[in-house]
This record gives sequence, structure tokens and C-alpha cells, in this order.
Amino acid sequence: MRRKQFLIGTGLAAATLTACSAYGRKPDTPAPGAPANVLTKTSEVPVGAGVIVDDLVLTQPSAGQFLAFSTTCTHAGCAVNRVADGAIVCPCHGSRFNLDGSVAQGPASRPLQTEAVTVQGDSIIRG
Repeated sequence: MRRKQFLIGTGLAAATLTACSAYGRKPDTPAPGAPANVLTKTSEVPVGAGVIVDDLVLTQPSAGQFLAFSTTCTHAGCAVNRVADGAIVCPCHGSRFNLDGSVAQGPASRPLQTEAVTVQGDSIIRG
């Protein structure tokens, strides 16, 4: 094989590998015009319920009111792991929190830590 053919082949292989390894990955930066730090779309958080995204619990106690809380239970530091039947549930010792973060059932005695979120268009933004 001649040197020129080898270099062309190596270049094509590298370009193909780079393109394939990036396929399906989320971009590191938001699309132009999209807000940074998007957690989810407002449509993904049902009224009277909530979802867990990363280290946050996002709730919508009433239509258009979006709240966020740390997933760390205030009783023993376990991570709450679901929102069910209108409550945020900790699997470790049975603590339950209302959709506004307040304690619904112990042993936790303090509300979940509030986190800042804003709504921009149809997106919920951290901060």
C-alpha cells in the first residue's frame, strides 16, 4: 500500500469513527435559542403530581404552579424515589411529603429543601 492511500484511508476511518461515536448523544450545549439548564417540559409534570429529574423533585400542586425540592429526605438523608397518590415518597423509613414539600407523614419532621426553578415557555429551568 502506498503512503498516500494509507493516509487517506486512516483519515476516512477517523472521520467515520468520530461521526459514529457522536451519533445519538445529547449535545453539550443547548440548541440556539433554547434556555440552558432545562430540567423538563411543563407537560411532563402532571397537575396534582410530580416527577423526579436528576436530584430534584418537580411538582405541580395546582395548574401552572411548579415547585422543586431536593430529593434528600430530611429524616435520614435517603433519596425520595417516587411521587405517588399526591405524595413524595421516601422508601427508607416511610416518610411522605405533600406536593408543596411539607411533611405529610413522619418520621421526617422537616419539609424537603426548596430549590429554585423558573418556567420559560414550556420548559422548567433550574435556577
